[in-house]
Amino acid sequence: MEAFVAACHKAAERGLLRCSSGNLSCRVGDGRMLVTRTRSWLGRLTADDIAVCAIEDGVSLNAVKPTVEVRFHAGVLRARPDVNVVLHYQSPCATTLACQKKKRLNYDVIPEIPFYIGPIGQVPYLSPGSPELADAVIEAMNTHDLAIMANHGQVTVAPDSDHAIQNAEFFELACQILLSSGHNVSPLSAKAARHLLAARAQQGGAGA
Repeated sequence: MEAFVAACHKAAERGLLRCSSGNLSCRVGDGRMLVTRTRSWLGRLTADDIAVCAIEDGVSLNAVKPTVEVRFHAGVLRARPDVNVVLHYQSPCATTLACQKKKRLNYDVIPEIPFYIGPIGQVPYLSPGSPELADAVIEAMNTHDLAIMANHGQVTVAPDSDHAIQNAEFFELACQILLSSGHNVSPLSAKAARHLLAARAQQGGAGA
């Protein structure tokens, strides 16, 4: 649990979330996962704020009430045996773009996006904590390692917390570039992006 607490603190320290806005889960074996407590602030999380839940249905096994988004955390871990960590976060630039009308952007402005993250998924706005949102996130994460939830935030997955936080930071950097450059931004060529995606696939995809 110490490593899980440290990962939560790191996500907050890196500016990936505000107060109780984000949540984190981690597969721990035997069909269980660690999940942050509902309304907990990741920046000051303690062991008492960690729910131990069944991945099968998201039910708490230690009487700690998990985040309202526990459905999609459990569902993604069920659907993606290749990943162990699910991070929901709301970094400033990425969330700004998630709130804009233009949803289909080319995020391949730095090599780290196609190589470390791959294509970006899109989830429409649905009520936080709802079964509908959980289903939409699970569907998106079946084929993506990072997805934008419209007017809400982002979700990323990885084999471990360091890679999940790295994904979030690289994506935030790309969004910052897009916001700062406006119409002057020049994304990678389609050929360059395909080359990086191919290199990513050779290294196993998530967290490459």
